[in-house]
Amino acid sequence: MEEVAHEAETGKIYRSNYVDKHGRTVLVMRPSCQNSKSTKGQIRYLVYCMENAIVNLPPDQEQMVWLIDFNGFNMSHISVKLTRETAHVLQDHYPERLGVAILYNPPKFFEPFWTVVKPFLEAKTQNKVKFAYSDDLNTKKIVEDLFDMEKLESAFGGNDDSGFDVNKYAERMREDDKRIPAFWTRENPQLAAPQPAPTCSVDLSSVNLNSDFDASDNDKVHSSLSHVSDSEGLPPNKGVLVTEGSDNGSREVH
Repeated sequence: MEEVAHEAETGKIYRSNYVDKHGRTVLVMRPSCQNSKSTKGQIRYLVYCMENAIVNLPPDQEQMVWLIDFNGFNMSHISVKLTRETAHVLQDHYPERLGVAILYNPPKFFEPFWTVVKPFLEAKTQNKVKFAYSDDLNTKKIVEDLFDMEKLESAFGGNDDSGFDVNKYAERMREDDKRIPAFWTRENPQLAAPQPAPTCSVDLSSVNLNSDFDASDNDKVHSSLSHVSDSEGLPPNKGVLVTEGSDNGSREVH
C-alpha cells in the first residue's frame, strides 16, 4: 500500500465498504480525481486495487463490480492511452474478473470518446458496460436492482453520504495487505511460504508504459468533440447498454 499511497490519496479508485446484492466486491472509480500524470503509477495502482478486490470476494464469487462516477469529469481528464492500457490489463491479466461496469452520469462529450476507445474492448467486455443516469428511470433501475440503496453512496443515488475518507481507507488497505500473501498461497498451494504483499503482481512489461501521454490519440478525440459543451449530458436513452455481467446475450434500451 505504501508504494501506491500517493495514487490513493484522492480516492480516484477505492474498494467500497459495501458489496452488490450478489456479494461482489465493488471498486469505485472517480476519474475527475486523477492526481498523477504517470501512466505506470496509475496502472500499478489499478492492479493493486484489482488484487485487493479479488482478495475480498466471497468463496462463491469470482467477479467484481466497477462503479464509475463522472461527477466533475471534463475533457482534461481524457486519456486514450490510459484507457487502452487499462483495457489491456483487465482483459489479458484478469479475464472474467469483471462482472459489470456502471458508468454513472457520463457527460455528453464522453460519447465520441467512448466511440474511440470501445474497439479496445473485446465484445464480451463491451457487453458488461452499462450507462446509468440519475435523471432516467430506466437506467436508475439498473443501479437499484444491483445495490441496497441504503448502503450505496450518494454519488450513485444511494443514501450513504459519508464520503471517501483516505485515512480510514488506508487503514483498511493495510489490514488487507497482511492477508494477500496467505490468500494467494491458499489459491495456489505450489507457491512457497508467504512473502510480503506485492504492490503489483502483474508483469507490466507487456503494457506500453514508455510514455505518460499520447498526444496523437487524444488529439483525435478532442477534434471530434470540440463542438460539444462540457456541461451537457448524454441523451438518457441513447445507446444505453443494460447487459448484465453474463457473456450470454444483450439487449439495448432505445
